[in-house]
Order: sequence, then structure tokens, then C-alpha cells
Amino acid sequence: MQHRQLGVAGPRVSVLGLGCMGMSDMYGPADRDESIATIHAALEVGITLLDTGDFYGMGHNEMLIGEALKGRDRDQALISVKFGALRDPSGGWMGYDARPKAVKTFLAYSLKRLGVDHIDIYRPSRLDPDVPIEDTIGAIADMVKAGYVRHIGLSEVGADTIRRAAAVHPICDLQIEYSLLSRGIEDRILPVCRELRIGITAYGVLSRGLISGHWQKSRAGAGDWRAAGPRFQEGNVDKNLELVEALRRLADAKGASVAQIAIAWVAAKGQDIVPLVGARRRDRLGEALGALNIQLTEEDIAAIERAIPKGAAAGDRYPTALMGHLDSERA
Repeated sequence: MQHRQLGVAGPRVSVLGLGCMGMSDMYGPADRDESIATIHAALEVGITLLDTGDFYGMGHNEMLIGEALKGRDRDQALISVKFGALRDPSGGWMGYDARPKAVKTFLAYSLKRLGVDHIDIYRPSRLDPDVPIEDTIGAIADMVKAGYVRHIGLSEVGADTIRRAAAVHPICDLQIEYSLLSRGIEDRILPVCRELRIGITAYGVLSRGLISGHWQKSRAGAGDWRAAGPRFQEGNVDKNLELVEALRRLADAKGASVAQIAIAWVAAKGQDIVPLVGARRRDRLGEALGALNIQLTEEDIAAIERAIPKGAAAGDRYPTALMGHLDSERA
């Protein structure tokens, strides 16, 4: 397994991380036993970074990871946790809370659900518009000093917020969507992270399955939030799938799958970028791992970017209401 340094202030992690959200939430039903087997398979091949959020399945995802890690060396996994998203009993979204007292309360519950004595990377899931980022980062810094947190990360914030946060405490990484369909970070956010030597953990590298090569129109079922995703809507999905077919032709020429080419492209955009793959099954994990065997030349990358030009995606990456919570979109 290859490794990369996650920012100047962070740990060395596997070149691919495992995003665990779909094992508990958002993409419809998941198989518990297969989810745990997938986490075990990831650890066994050397994937060290496991990403979750305390609001994924309202704590279910953390408990699932805790169960998967039971009886194993705690240091085999680097656990990254997002916090602060508020949900009601029906699963609806109610905003964000990143007040210092809330930070410490959320952390206490996460430690208990995960069954660990520390979290490796702790980050607010979104910017709380009512709380200065300095206050939120300061509260996490207190938990670093107390030994409950090892490193501080950020998620979906813009360049100005990144600078303000980094002035309070070293930031190891920014978690943000980055894929062939979502390249907005290249304008301001990525240059600022590189200036400050902050790593990128890139989620959505397959655009929630849309550019995996496996997505079929109208596939989203009950409990799958992609049914409301703008890029999956009638009028947009056909245009986006046309881009996938252009990518498929390049993948075929490389003897690779569409997903592998899309993941390899993200990994090739910099040694400071770690793609997160949201595999819920071992076969999908195996496919993603195959991306590590693909060497993209400058000509390959140029051809990929001609097949899916920057800004070619039809539709926003989130519904309008959720786009409004993205400080990163105001960068």
C-alpha cells in the first residue's frame, strides 16, 4: 500500500481512504455483515484511513466501525470523524452546531460509540454561521491538549475560513468534494491549502456513483438521497452519463474500469490529495484498489480532462438548500 503525508501537521495515511457513510445512511439499505467484512478487507490490504460522521445513521456508522475494530490493534486504523450536523428523529436536517460546548459533547459521544480513547482527525462537518471558526477550532485544540484528539481537520470551507482556522491551530487536512465533475477547489481553495501545507481528503471522487461506470438512470431507490440530487435529475442525468461514456472509451483503452480511471485521476492531481472511496462491498473496494495500479501520463490526464472538461457537469452537486450551507461554494 502506498502512503501519503496528510498535510505538514498530519499523519501519513494510505493513498486511498475508506468512506463509511453509505454503510449506514444516505444510499438506501446496506448489509451489516458485508459492511464489516469490507472494513476488515480494507484494513487487511493496508488502508489505514476510515472516514465517518457522528450523524451518519445518527451514530450507527460509528458503532459499526467500533464493532469492526473490536479486538484489533487500535493503531491499525486512523479514524476521521465529522461532527456538528443536526438531525431530527425522522432523519431530517436542522442545521449545524459548532459551539465549543457542543464540540466537546459530540466528541464524548463519538468516543463512546466508537469504543476508542481518542479520535485521529476531528473536524466540523460544515461551517456554523453563528460561531466563529476560531472558537470551534479552539475547542478542538483543547481536546488535542487533553489527548482525546490527535489532529484537527476541516470540511467544505472556503479559502478565508481555512486561513482563519490555521491561525488558531495546525490543520492537517481539508475534506472536500473533488472529482472530474466537481473541480471548484482548483480555483482558490487548493492553492491556499498548498500554501499552508494542508492536505486534501477528497470525497465524492465517483460523484456518488454517477461516474462509477455502474450507474443506471432511475436507479435510486427508497432511502437513497441521490433521488433528490440535481445531477441525477431528469434533464441532467442523461448529459452526465454521456460524459461517463466518453470516459469509458478512455478506460477501455487503458484496460481499466471507468471507476478506476476516475479515482486514478484524483490521485494523480497531487501527492497532497488522498481520495476517499465510498465502497460498501468488497467487490467495489477491490475495483477501487485497482486504481492504484494505473499510471496516468500527462497525455492521459489531458485526454481525460478533454472527455470531461472542467465545469461540464449538469446540475449542482447538492440540492439548493444544502448548497447554501457550503462555505466552500463562497470561496
